[in-house]
Amino acid sequence: MNHLTLAEVEAVARAAHEGQTDKAGRPYAEHLAAVAEGVRARGGDPEQIAAAWLHDAVEDDALTREWLAAAALSPRTKAVVDALTKRPGEEPEAYARRILATPGARLVKEADLAHNADPRRLAVLDEPTRRRLTEKYARMRALLGLAP
Repeated sequence: MNHLTLAEVEAVARAAHEGQTDKAGRPYAEHLAAVAEGVRARGGDPEQIAAAWLHDAVEDDALTREWLAAAALSPRTKAVVDALTKRPGEEPEAYARRILATPGARLVKEADLAHNADPRRLAVLDEPTRRRLTEKYARMRALLGLAP
């Protein structure tokens, strides 16, 4: 089976998140692009970069689990996207264990956390939200064994 190219994956992700914005009110695709670039900069391979483009798609209901299962993507890319998809009511510890147990997923999550915790992104949020998110991201970094 031929897999989607990275350009095709990017186009699918951008279309799926069309009209969505992040907590700062920016187009959501900017976050996806930053995470994909973060994965590339950290030495990630094309399967991980594809997963970076899609890492929030199922969780945000932009794409379905059925779409992911049937998509022309490598099994590893699908596994990383699935690992990064939080389950309703899931504890952070369980989420972190699944990421650590999935080859390639930790690097994608590291890039995601790095962009989420970017001070320029957090600066536009109110203080309680900024503090809550900063603590949440720091806790996940610790659970994943990433440097503070």
